[in-house]
Amino acid sequence: MNLKLFITPFLCATLIVLQSCNTGQPKDIVADNFNFAAQQLEYAISLIPEAISKDSRDSAMKASRPLVSPRTLNEDGSLKVVPAHDWTSGFFTGELWFMYEKTNDPLWKERAIQFTEPLQVLRHHTGTHDLGFMVYNSFGNGYRLTGNSGYREVLLDAARSLSTRYKPGAKIIRSWDHNRDKWQCPVIIDNMMNLELLFWAFKESGDSTFYEIAVNHANTTMKNHFRPDYSTYHVVDYDTITGEVLKKQTHQGYADESTWSRGQAWALYGYTVMYRETGDQAYLDQANHIAEFIFTHPRLPEDLIPYWDFDAPNIPDEPRDASAAAITASALYELSSYNGEDAYRYTQWAGTILENLTLSYRATPGADGGFLLLHSTGAKSLNSEIDVPLVYADYYFLEALLRKEKLTSGKPLF
Repeated sequence: MNLKLFITPFLCATLIVLQSCNTGQPKDIVADNFNFAAQQLEYAISLIPEAISKDSRDSAMKASRPLVSPRTLNEDGSLKVVPAHDWTSGFFTGELWFMYEKTNDPLWKERAIQFTEPLQVLRHHTGTHDLGFMVYNSFGNGYRLTGNSGYREVLLDAARSLSTRYKPGAKIIRSWDHNRDKWQCPVIIDNMMNLELLFWAFKESGDSTFYEIAVNHANTTMKNHFRPDYSTYHVVDYDTITGEVLKKQTHQGYADESTWSRGQAWALYGYTVMYRETGDQAYLDQANHIAEFIFTHPRLPEDLIPYWDFDAPNIPDEPRDASAAAITASALYELSSYNGEDAYRYTQWAGTILENLTLSYRATPGADGGFLLLHSTGAKSLNSEIDVPLVYADYYFLEALLRKEKLTSGKPLF
């Protein structure tokens, strides 16, 4: 586990591909999974009209917030489609853009555009911190691949909307507006994932306010969200005026002092992005420490797909979270490109995750709502989305596969 060996990302990824030939995996795990994804996404698209037609909400709600994209499966196994204002609405669109990136097939571009357009309503939405997930993963990937100037304007508007949630006294971006009787100004570790939108906006607009907000939020989070072992709290509540920490809790994890697996993955990804965008060694060190916590943890399973919480009481009889694994794998591929000393083991861990997700966690072709991965857990503590497919698991699975391929071929990740 503590092997310290310098090796180029290209050679490392090549070794992983060669190794996979002897493990029952396809010789080209990236091509195989994208072929599988093409079939599944086609199937999902075919199911969406029926899912929308069965929408049981009243007519006013249907008109104001129409359903746009898949999130998971309902209890009866049917496809659950959500409105644009759901925090997961941008992931399916992002998958379609990834398909276009991989195949250069104009049909996938056409589909990506079709599912991107309904999300324009989010550009002025100030009621959520999740605009990175919702807008950057959809319009951001679209702009990166097409240069569509209209997408650029949507992204800039969304970054401005996100910035309205910044609290200068506490130097954080407020996460939730709900449960005001419970929290004054809650910040969740997930919020690290939305900073990438602000950095993009800074580079596009030249407005340093975006940069300052992102850095201040990351620094405050680094100070207050982590324990000495680099495990994370899910929720930190702040006094908006003074910045005083009022509470450190969880909402989706097992307990206040436990480590929610997906939260740890968000942290790894978020601080890797912070290093990319700032070059600040403190962020790289933080990402390295977070990775070390994950992969040296005694309750991380051998296949590297974590249980939903590292401290869940009934391990090994607890649900896994494939989404946490996929997020982690994607982050590790990027992190390996910044850390020559640990590049080999980071890409080995990421490759092992992708191999095991492919071998044991993939959905049934032509079934399971067209999702790619099974066995994710949204929030067991809330009795919500337990051991189900989740759209964001699929998004980061495809992103990780693309990053693996880019590293293997020596192409830049960005």
